[in-house]
Amino acid sequence: MKFTDGFWLVRDGYSMRHAAHVQRAELLSDKGAISALIAPRIVENRGATLNIGTLDLRLDSPLDDVVRVRVAHHRGGKPALTYAISEHSPKVTLEKSEDSVSLTTGRVRARLSTSTSWKLSFEAEGKVFAEQGAKGLSIVDAPEGKRYLASQISLKVGENVYGLGERFTSFIKNGQTVDIWNADGGTSSEQAYKNIPFYLTNEGYGVFVNHTGLVSFEVASEAVEKVQFSAETEDIEYFIIYGPTPKEILEKYTALTGRAPVLPEWSFGLWLSTSFVTNYDESTVSQFIDEMSAQKIPLSVFHFDCFWMREYQWCDFQWDPRTFPDPEGMLARLKAKGLRISLWINPYIGQASPLFDEARDAGYLLKRADGSVWQWDLWQAGNSIVDFTNPAARKWFKSKLRPLLKMGVDCFKTDFGERIPTDVIYCDGSNPEQMHNLYTQIYNETVWEVLQEVKGDEAIVFARSAAPGGQKMPVHWGGDNTSTFESMAESLRGGLSLSLSGFGYWSHDIGGFEGTPNPAVFKRWIAFGLLSSHSRLHGNESVRVPWSIDDESVSVTRKFATLKSELLPYIMKVAAEEVHGRGTPLMRPMLVEFPEDRTTWFLDQQYMFGPDLLVAPVFTESGEVEFYLPAGKWTNYFTLEVVNGGRWLKESHGFDSLPLYIREDSKYLTH
Repeated sequence: MKFTDGFWLVRDGYSMRHAAHVQRAELLSDKGAISALIAPRIVENRGATLNIGTLDLRLDSPLDDVVRVRVAHHRGGKPALTYAISEHSPKVTLEKSEDSVSLTTGRVRARLSTSTSWKLSFEAEGKVFAEQGAKGLSIVDAPEGKRYLASQISLKVGENVYGLGERFTSFIKNGQTVDIWNADGGTSSEQAYKNIPFYLTNEGYGVFVNHTGLVSFEVASEAVEKVQFSAETEDIEYFIIYGPTPKEILEKYTALTGRAPVLPEWSFGLWLSTSFVTNYDESTVSQFIDEMSAQKIPLSVFHFDCFWMREYQWCDFQWDPRTFPDPEGMLARLKAKGLRISLWINPYIGQASPLFDEARDAGYLLKRADGSVWQWDLWQAGNSIVDFTNPAARKWFKSKLRPLLKMGVDCFKTDFGERIPTDVIYCDGSNPEQMHNLYTQIYNETVWEVLQEVKGDEAIVFARSAAPGGQKMPVHWGGDNTSTFESMAESLRGGLSLSLSGFGYWSHDIGGFEGTPNPAVFKRWIAFGLLSSHSRLHGNESVRVPWSIDDESVSVTRKFATLKSELLPYIMKVAAEEVHGRGTPLMRPMLVEFPEDRTTWFLDQQYMFGPDLLVAPVFTESGEVEFYLPAGKWTNYFTLEVVNGGRWLKESHGFDSLPLYIREDSKYLTH
């Protein structure tokens, strides 16, 4: 949120009190922490302590090289909701000098000035890598009695900011305003399904704001020399995470918030969907699957989208008897073909669902202030929302999923979870604004827990919305894109941005969800999609079976589905050792592998697939593509030609090819 009117003035109706003078600072040796009281002006006498308000500051460390900053204005209210953090046992050293106090953890020292020039700096290996000075911490009084806490961290010349969730805007976030607020906005808007209040920079550190409500980031925008983040709250905490490499930053961030498990090998194969509003029954589904087999296209998972249930009744978790009279028998027949089965679900209960009255009477639905069930007609008529803060509601929701798993279903597509209202009452009394983003976490946790209970290590969801820690319950896909090259490119930007937000796996709708792709878009997207973490053919009003596009689409799909099958041993090694072991994403921006190469800082139309494979999707019908190879020798995966890197290359590719290069001295792949 923007509070100022240019550099000098404050917006009408707002007032700001900036941290200015450390009144006292204590070393809490038994807790490995520093506690400080900060006034918003220079206090020269006793009278100046009156009528000003203060900020309580606390510094400690949950992990080597990570400093936690806790700031509070008024501490008498209910503390802000935070995401779960894994505490470790770092060695912390506290020091006090004439003009500062400091906390050292690993290689990082946080130094708080105690002179009349307030400053909080973060140092490592002989240099200051981040700093909060004038206007670095502020109390903001806003119209309608609202109050915000705002923090600013300085940016150096040439410092780029990345991450903040799955964002489809520019890959480098400088110049943007980013609101951490889950929304169902598609991939062609500034809204995002997966908002993560974590960013990292090419200066070797990351920042995680541990607040579940709306956090607004002004990234080199309101104050062009700084990143500002603010929230409507009286207390907030954030973590300064030193790397210095992107891999090390992500390793430490995911040590705090969690890492993705090693997913079952079958999940990395090709997924085929019924698509959304298309007409389908068992005969249709069987025809799709049998034709994929006849065309020798390896298929791993078949997904039933919304209309496996009867219209108006989403969700009732019952197969529509008109089109699926024998679901248990059908699933057995499909599984006999070697397939896994995925079903679409969401956390909503339409009024026509037989479960609505059951959930209403038991108190399992979100309520309005007057005690009535919160409902609207968007999506399903009389739509209501399950209250997952109610332990009994979670247990009830799980009880509806177990019969499906027993029937033969292997996983669920946990759709939606973004449009969560704030004019509601939660069972546990949670702040609705702070629950908006957190809702998807407990929704997906509920489904994940029952999958782990029944499927064990085979548990997997296919989720759209997420919050910090969501990476522990993979996999996530990019949401509603369109059938164009532009949307294909924005999908990739979103995935790369999410990968720099701690998520190890990511997928997208091959060919685009909205519209029907022309043959060129579909075939180029097939190559990109099958060289992504997870690969799914899915659309809205039209199916994505390749023969519905053109004949060549069949051979292109066969080639790249077969290629991904060949890469499975490589993918599984990367998943175990890097995604799960260290928090490094499977699909990763070039800067993750080559942070020393300045050119990689700007690349968002190519990526590394694991540490060894460079992929440059083709975004043109003609097949012309320009991409960058970092220094070293690279081997063309298809031709085995060896070329020198450290330069840009321009190539032309048919639909059955794209730039795919093996890195010299590859870690897991043999040339």
